[in-house]
Amino acid sequence: MAVLRSLCNRNVFPVYRQFYPISVLTSQYHASNSNSTSSATSISSQDNLNEESRLDNDGHPVLDLSFSCGKEAYRSKTTAELVRALFVFNMCSIPALVTHNNKLLKWSRRILGGPLFRKMMKATFYGHFVAGEDQVAIRPLVSRNKQFGVKSILDYSVEEDLSTEQAEEAEMKSCTSDFIPDDQTSLVSEHSDVDPDKQKFLAHKKFGDRRNKVISARTYFYEDEANCDTNMETFLKCIDAVAGATEANTGFVAIKMTALGRPQFLLQMSDVLVSTRAFFEKFAGNKGDILLRKFREEDFKKQLQAMGVQITRDDRKRWFSVLDISQDGEVDLLDWDNLLEVNMSLSKVFVVPNEETGKLEPLVASLSTEEEQQMKNMLGRLNTIAKYATQKGVRVMVDAEQTYFQPAISRLCMEMMRRFNREQAVIFNTYQCYLKSAYNNACLDMDLARRENFYFGAKLVRGAYMEQERERANDIGYEDPINPTYEATSNMYHQTLEEVMKQINHRERGRIAVMVASHNENTVRYTVEKMKEYKIRPADRLICFGQLLGMCDQVSFPLGQAGYSVYKYVPYGPVEEVLPYLSRRAMENKGILKKVKKEKNLLWGELKRRVSSGQLIYNPAKHIPST
Repeated sequence: MAVLRSLCNRNVFPVYRQFYPISVLTSQYHASNSNSTSSATSISSQDNLNEESRLDNDGHPVLDLSFSCGKEAYRSKTTAELVRALFVFNMCSIPALVTHNNKLLKWSRRILGGPLFRKMMKATFYGHFVAGEDQVAIRPLVSRNKQFGVKSILDYSVEEDLSTEQAEEAEMKSCTSDFIPDDQTSLVSEHSDVDPDKQKFLAHKKFGDRRNKVISARTYFYEDEANCDTNMETFLKCIDAVAGATEANTGFVAIKMTALGRPQFLLQMSDVLVSTRAFFEKFAGNKGDILLRKFREEDFKKQLQAMGVQITRDDRKRWFSVLDISQDGEVDLLDWDNLLEVNMSLSKVFVVPNEETGKLEPLVASLSTEEEQQMKNMLGRLNTIAKYATQKGVRVMVDAEQTYFQPAISRLCMEMMRRFNREQAVIFNTYQCYLKSAYNNACLDMDLARRENFYFGAKLVRGAYMEQERERANDIGYEDPINPTYEATSNMYHQTLEEVMKQINHRERGRIAVMVASHNENTVRYTVEKMKEYKIRPADRLICFGQLLGMCDQVSFPLGQAGYSVYKYVPYGPVEEVLPYLSRRAMENKGILKKVKKEKNLLWGELKRRVSSGQLIYNPAKHIPST
């Protein structure tokens, strides 16, 4: 608190005081600059835009896509909340404060003591970025946001504050099989005799702390099966909270698969999936559209002979018949992928020829009996969550994670869709568009949903692990999975999104739903324009938008108030247990100073508008938009 008071006294941000004196606000109003004047002009010209709920001839809202209307952005906020937001964003703009935020928070906690520290946090950073301490405390904010067109994705954001050493130890232990002798496996990057593409799916101590250089995603570390059960119970409670605060089949809960089981299994399954995909390309080739690649029995025979595989004619025919799931005489990628059913014993799932010996070998080592049970537990927890969410009318957003886990996560997610998305989209997979493979993966999954006639749900994000992923790929020696530039990532995002919209119109309406989870105004504008082009109206509720609580309100609330389907990712949890989450939010805002500058200008503009119009004592309940 002393540090913050010192900063305020140095005029870093002179407006913030606990009771927000009017004299301070009016002094800032009279000190207006040219930027805020132009902002005020924009506000004036857009005053009644959303209140009139104007629609164009095709049923699309008339919306200011410059996202420069402070009145619409903050009509759900009290004046005190605007001042708090300005204070928080200004603090996040001070590099030294953000860089050392963890130490400052711990020092403040030690000096102030628990009660005073919690009070200070609720008046500042916690109050801005976190909805409340428990399911009861968050209800007023969730309810108010809903009145202003913004729904909620609940996330219990409590994180264990492990040291780097503790995180590395937990990761290595949970990603290493106790069943395989040490002299038969390589689990550190120093073992250069292992193929880099195989090393990708091995644990490496250097990268054991998966939180390193990741600021926009939560990280779970495996402790034991009891802890995974606790995480599952937390997700079930989140489902209850969503069900109690939203209409049926509109609310979301977010989960991470690494919270529900030992990550060793995700590594092994990912290795199997990628290896079988590479093996498929030996038969079908690696050129052209991956969805169109296929091979016939004669191609299969020739390739096996070229690889020196000794197999009888009857065995070869039997093998091809197993591969040809659709029984059309050809094996395509979906046939091939579907061969790998989610099975407890990965060693029994699939065998491939060893090109050196010509013998058939399992793709992954056997699991011990205990490990098989642990994997059954993980799949059981996923099933419990999906089943309970279906019963409660809540949808489940499965967050994306690192590329060495993601093939397994996506596959398990599609298995859950196959089972639970029969009547509506309950399970949503996440596609990170900074990955070179994002477009192909989304296309493959949509095609599988089409062929097997289940609902497809997707969330599109840019991605949270770029710096970490690049460093790991470079250090170990496998191909960098990330698009080379930010522009390439944006193009991938837009290409994938447009393909989703095309498929929405190709399939029966309502069979595909997507969330555009982005703070990028250009991507939101692109989405709105493409929705018009493909005649997807907001009222169809097939495309929704998502942003984090406390960020990007100038996008979320005008969209929601205009009739688009919009969600805020709403974290909650006890003050002192969500400090790691708050630390990441501070770092994230430091990294997007240009966007934060716009939000600060809009906040100042709205404060001045309220002062000049006599609305300083502002009651959001009197400004709820008409429906």
